[in-house]
Amino acid sequence: MGRFVNSTYITLDGVIENPQDWPSLGSFSESGNRIQTELLLASDAVLMGRRTYDGFLPVWPTMSGDPYSDRINAMPKYVASRSLTNPSWNNTTVIERDLVDRVAELKRQTTGNIVQYGFGDVSRELLRAGLIDELRLWLHPFFVGTGGTDSLIYRDSLAATFELTDTTRLDSGIVILSYSRAATHDEP
Repeated sequence: MGRFVNSTYITLDGVIENPQDWPSLGSFSESGNRIQTELLLASDAVLMGRRTYDGFLPVWPTMSGDPYSDRINAMPKYVASRSLTNPSWNNTTVIERDLVDRVAELKRQTTGNIVQYGFGDVSRELLRAGLIDELRLWLHPFFVGTGGTDSLIYRDSLAATFELTDTTRLDSGIVILSYSRAATHDEP
């Protein structure tokens, strides 16, 4: 059975939106790129919400010749969307409904990871269903200072318990905090 890994960039003030505009993404570092590539190579599929898909679409299909872009372009991709009808990125399947059931089925069918980048409504639904096995927070060492509630990782949601399983500090000051789902009797 596969594992579901969410990998999310977050700032000190909790912002998760538009990381491509953040100052530290340009100085991501070789070790950060290696860690992201290792995660993708250990994955059997990528799951995205519509906004992530729309952000990735102009970039990744135009790239090739390195392990990350070659892998993401070749592997199965799933997009949770009620409005996307004809995805143009190869190997992309749209999940229009029954997201929780479909992701549970994908986990049963895979032996590697299913990776999701970013944290939004899709992540919250999967968290509520207990399907996120690992949450990797890439903590960027600055405040963005702008954004509303849609830009923040925090919103009212179901309580969930995770245990810190690993920390990695990059030369850029980014800290990767890896958490695995903790089994508790308090959660539904």
